[in-house]
Amino acid sequence: MDDRPGNLKPPEGRALRPPPGAAVTQRPLWRRLLWPTVGILLLALLAWIVLRPHPQPTRFGRFAVTGAMPIVAAAAVKGDMPVTLNALGTVTPLITDTVVTQINGQLVQVAFKEGQEVQKGDFLAQIDPRPYQAALEQLQGQLLKDQALLLGARIDLARYQKLAAQNSIAQQQADDQLYLVHQYEGTVKSDEAQVDNAKLNLDYCHIVAPATGRIGLRLVDPGNYVQTNNATGIAVITQMKPISVIFSLPEDYLPEVLKRISAGATLQVTAFDRSGREKLATGKLETLDNQIDPTTGTIKYRAIFDNNDEALFPSQFVNIQLLLDTMKGATVISNAAVQRGAPGTFVYVVKPDDTVTVQKVTLGPSSGEEVAITAGLQPGEQVVVDGADKLREGAKVRVVTGNTTVGVASSPQDQESQADPGQREHRHRSQQ
Repeated sequence: MDDRPGNLKPPEGRALRPPPGAAVTQRPLWRRLLWPTVGILLLALLAWIVLRPHPQPTRFGRFAVTGAMPIVAAAAVKGDMPVTLNALGTVTPLITDTVVTQINGQLVQVAFKEGQEVQKGDFLAQIDPRPYQAALEQLQGQLLKDQALLLGARIDLARYQKLAAQNSIAQQQADDQLYLVHQYEGTVKSDEAQVDNAKLNLDYCHIVAPATGRIGLRLVDPGNYVQTNNATGIAVITQMKPISVIFSLPEDYLPEVLKRISAGATLQVTAFDRSGREKLATGKLETLDNQIDPTTGTIKYRAIFDNNDEALFPSQFVNIQLLLDTMKGATVISNAAVQRGAPGTFVYVVKPDDTVTVQKVTLGPSSGEEVAITAGLQPGEQVVVDGADKLREGAKVRVVTGNTTVGVASSPQDQESQADPGQREHRHRSQQ
């Protein structure tokens, strides 16, 4: 038996512990296989995630594999289509007066309130009348003096003429007196004109409204010296009721307008706000200009509005719609249904078997969101008004009548129009 420490055997039932710092030469089998197994499982999971088959999204229209394309449809209706001309206009008062002084002087009183309605002849302002009153009295005194001289000359003329008839004096003396009377008559006539002019100047000190309308902001304050050469004036009066709108239309429409006017028709004109959504007033076409503007190829028109509610304001920018005529019994559809392409203008008509067909149409006049069809479509036929961008001839479709969104968001008015196609005022808006 070897008694060396290296040959010692551990007691039975106990394992020999390696000395501190000694390397471990072996590990349990399960620990050696744990991490490789985990790595293989992770790689397998990653491969399954990457390589697993993905479900294909449903495609519609010309890219469709299966299924029907959801669309919104509306029926073509029979109704009256107004033939209108649209233009841009400016509200222009029939009367715009600048209140100016007709004499020079100090402004001592302003009797109007800014923005108030005034009537023709209402008192507005007062110029200091004292210098003009004094000038009037001076001229009246000169007139009395010259009238007295004229009276004396006439008495002498009567006396001289009597003596000349008796050959008591020379005829020349009577003639000279006659000429003197005529001279005094001219002087008196001139004095009377000067007195009338002085009275007129005195009247001008009392400034009144030259027209009926709304007066604007005060341009001169009391106490200032005003002169006749002051172009700004004291205030501006603008007639509000009635009021006009001036707008321009291309010369191409002139024959149609003249034809209607020559027939005695009163053409209705409607004014809308800047956005074109809110109706402001309804009036009538009054007249048109006498020549075409060669630089723009347009002609100006004037429409008159009662403007009792003062919805139209001077220099306001408005959109004008001139009702030229009305097409009776026309086939009417939404503008959103009209497509343009190789066939020209066409619509997708929904057939009873839930497919669509391309149908070429001829467009007539349009008004707002509606257009008349003069050929190619009959009232009652269903046309696609939303979702037509991916359709093709013979495509399978599914008509949506609820709140489903197709292509672009539909407003509640659009969906209501699809549920009741007869309500033309709620037709689907054209996609922008």
